[in-house]
Amino acid sequence: MSDASHKIAVSHLQRTAVVYIRQSSASQVEHNRESTQRQYALAQRALSLGWHEQQVSVVDEDLGLSGASVANRGGFARMTAEVALGHVGIILGLEVSRLARNNSDWYRLLDLCSMTDTLIGDADGVYNPALFNDRLLLGLKGTMSEAELHILRARLDGGIRNKAARGELRRGLPTGLVWGEADGEVRLHPDEAVVGAIRAVFARFSEFGSARRVWLWFRSEDLSFPLQMHHSDQIRWIAPTYHAIHSVLANPVYAGAYCYGRSRQERYIDPQGGLKTRVRRLPQSQWAVLIKDHHEGYIDWATYEANQVRLGGNIKPTPHHAGGAVREGTALLQGLAICGHCGRRLRTHYRGMNETPGYHCANKGVVNGRGVYCLNVGGLQIDGAAAETFLRAVEPAGLQAAVRAAELLEADHDAALVQWRLAVERARYEAQRAERRYHAVDPENRLVARGLEAQWEKRLHELEQAQHELERREQLRPRTLSVQERQSLLALGKDLQLLWYAPNLAVRDRKQLLRALLEEVTVTVHREQYQAHLKLRWRGGKLTECDVELPRSRPATIRTDEETLALVRRLAQHYPDATIAGILNAQGRLSAQGMRFNQNLVGNLRRHWKIPCFEPPAEQPDGELLSVRQAARVLGTAPSTLHRWVNDGFIAGEHPTPGTPWRIRITEALRRIFVDSTPDGYVAMQVATQRLGVSRQTVLQRVKRGELDAVLVRRGRCKGLRIKVVSEQPDFFERTS
Repeated sequence: MSDASHKIAVSHLQRTAVVYIRQSSASQVEHNRESTQRQYALAQRALSLGWHEQQVSVVDEDLGLSGASVANRGGFARMTAEVALGHVGIILGLEVSRLARNNSDWYRLLDLCSMTDTLIGDADGVYNPALFNDRLLLGLKGTMSEAELHILRARLDGGIRNKAARGELRRGLPTGLVWGEADGEVRLHPDEAVVGAIRAVFARFSEFGSARRVWLWFRSEDLSFPLQMHHSDQIRWIAPTYHAIHSVLANPVYAGAYCYGRSRQERYIDPQGGLKTRVRRLPQSQWAVLIKDHHEGYIDWATYEANQVRLGGNIKPTPHHAGGAVREGTALLQGLAICGHCGRRLRTHYRGMNETPGYHCANKGVVNGRGVYCLNVGGLQIDGAAAETFLRAVEPAGLQAAVRAAELLEADHDAALVQWRLAVERARYEAQRAERRYHAVDPENRLVARGLEAQWEKRLHELEQAQHELERREQLRPRTLSVQERQSLLALGKDLQLLWYAPNLAVRDRKQLLRALLEEVTVTVHREQYQAHLKLRWRGGKLTECDVELPRSRPATIRTDEETLALVRRLAQHYPDATIAGILNAQGRLSAQGMRFNQNLVGNLRRHWKIPCFEPPAEQPDGELLSVRQAARVLGTAPSTLHRWVNDGFIAGEHPTPGTPWRIRITEALRRIFVDSTPDGYVAMQVATQRLGVSRQTVLQRVKRGELDAVLVRRGRCKGLRIKVVSEQPDFFERTS
């Protein structure tokens, strides 16, 4: 204490005394209460060293956080900031490991304390980091604290890995498996419903070959799926999710394997400069522990590996690679076809009412100013050629494989019978051994005798089961094929064509058969020769090439009639393609294929016959050219009135061909015809006929010829046509027409 009093100066007592409290985990905070109370008691030590109660600050924000890193330790960061500002006189901790478990954070704190003349105190004494001896001692304590953490972690990890290497480390098991009583014993779940649901996943996957289709089958059948978040929780039945189905198929524990170390934690620096931790999945070759046949599984290991291959094949392929899940479309080479020009994977499309399949490459090149696919071809001839090549390649193998399968089946059955005979012999020995142990015990010792009698009965039951299973398998033993049976079996291989084209064979099954042997099919199209060259690459590397004849293009005799072409040439000078299509349809015209026109057909027709498209003239004439509806809004009248005036000839309108809409050019002279009130000298039609002494039709004809001025009053009660009658005007019959 005298040494502490010697190091504590008045300047230290004028600043804050910080008591830093930390426990490494929430479990330690809850159960190691004594350590927490000792750390809080350091506040009393600060008072005994000379600080006032108001100057003591307790930092306990980091309770439950590890001291291995400064990340996420808000209390330590706040305390370091106060030290850097010179507000702290002393830092009190139970030991150095409470402040930091790594030398990088520890020495950074020592540097700050040395620069700001801040003391550090623990259960052993008070230290001044500015003094060499104290700094040396604090450095040794920090090194020992870091080494202690490493030793503790190495001991724990070593024990865990050693136990995991024996397959006895009890960790979380997936739904459908439970731990047994013995070390490392794993059993199927006792609930038959849970076991049935898990088995249904593997059974449906062997049928469908896709995790998504298994999930959709569960949903379509309205089946529930078991969920157990922790081994002590009760099983909950919920609607299945795709993730749950995929997790069952991808988990090796269901295949009877014990796995440890399938992932590892990695630390990295995020874009903001913070230290983050992520979990990285490891490939199977890097797993720390993999014990096959560790326990009873739902499937065997070979089936699990085959399932992983199928799941990997269903993943969307990367660019320039074939693959992907089998879809419902009729294109047989979906996911297998490769472009022979650029190497990209071909995409499928379907056209027409019959959904005829086709293939195209996503790569586009500019041809005549337009983007054109480097490959676009129908799929009927391509699929037919690939299927015939596949059947020719499989037929010889199918003929021999049928006989070879029977021979292997017989050989495999004989090997299995040998193992079952050994199992019966082993069960008989265990039963005889249990019998001898039972007869060797003292009959008066009934406690031991009853236990040995139960074991003897159990061994006899196991022997009986093994004998029954051996008899059943001997009865199922396939007999040797005779010469006639061998010839009949070879003749069945010729029915591959009938099997392939059977109506009840789904397209998905045909695709699966192709993928069983084919890796990819390269398609190269030669348009000039109307041919496609196929290069089939089989699994194993062998290549097969074939040429396919493509259908010829449409005959040149089918073409649009000259009258329609002449009309399109005339209309293209004034209207866009969409308007031209409407005019042609209004006149009842059809395309060369007997279809109604649309914007695309008109555009293709123009480009084929090199008809220039409509472009507004560089120098516009006086007035804006508008439709009747637009002109009516500008002039403030009804479209029907404008239609009547155009038809009567009062207003000039442009009408290139029958069926086209009227267009009116809005000029200043036209605007002056439409007024809001009757000008002076203008009278109604009835008054004009009386003054001129002519009929109404005669007045209208004179207005059309421009002999009489007329305006249209568009507002008020006196709306309508008004005629200007000049009294000095000579009699109408004296004028020449």
